[in-house]
Amino acid sequence: TLPLVLDLGFGREIDDRLLAPLPIQLVAVEKVLFAALRGLVAGAVIFPLGYWILGSDYNVRTDRIGMLILVLVLTSLVGATLGLTIGVLVKPEQIGLMFSLIFTPLLFTGCAYYPWGSLGSIRWFQILTLFNPLTYGSEGLRYSMVPPQHIVVHTHGFTQTVTATLPTLATQWVFLGLGGTVVFFFALGVWLFSRRVVS
Repeated sequence: TLPLVLDLGFGREIDDRLLAPLPIQLVAVEKVLFAALRGLVAGAVIFPLGYWILGSDYNVRTDRIGMLILVLVLTSLVGATLGLTIGVLVKPEQIGLMFSLIFTPLLFTGCAYYPWGSLGSIRWFQILTLFNPLTYGSEGLRYSMVPPQHIVVHTHGFTQTVTATLPTLATQWVFLGLGGTVVFFFALGVWLFSRRVVS
């Protein structure tokens, strides 16, 4: 969002790319692909940092690597298409306002700090989080990465070990939420981008 806001700002730094011999919509596609690639690189850097910070407490599933990669790619495309749409709508002088009015609520209602299933007692808030695309990314990553926990249960003098997995949104809802967001905000963002740059 921020680089696009600056490109479309007073200096109109995007004009040199708009003069290239290709459709204007492809400039928007380039912005989305480059932003998604940056998101994937940033996400990849987090894995070794997590291991470095947490040490032996760093536990990640290894049996869902394909799912993890797919969710990472879709989530980075969600961020890129949202960034395109917001970047076209926000003027450079409104950048500070953007962080408080857009990003803070997105982060707070995106299930990044808590699992979606734990909101069952606050049903209205659980439903509200479903309108945030970050929820689907968070839940998809949680499903792909959090290993099952082994819990020791003592009942009536017997001890048994129970394997429990963290409840998450069903994967079909995760893919529907992420895919729908990418399609909707990509179409909206490209349309708004074309209207904004053509004068």
